[in-house]
Amino acid sequence: MAQKALIVGKVEFRSGDGPNVAIRPGPVDLNRGINDVTLSWTDEDTHGSAAIPLADFKRYVAEGLIKLDA
Repeated sequence: MAQKALIVGKVEFRSGDGPNVAIRPGPVDLNRGINDVTLSWTDEDTHGSAAIPLADFKRYVAEGLIKLDA
């Protein structure tokens, strides 16, 4: 089951070998894996998802850029 969270700051992911891409502020669902966390979201008719390394996810949470729902 996915955990709910809120993006409140600059959170980015890398799409393949390309540049970093910002995830828009707002609600996301989190699915934790062993080495990464997948964030998914919906913007009107658009669905997005991104996998970020676990270390980056923990840093974003520690810095207050991702707020986890209790």
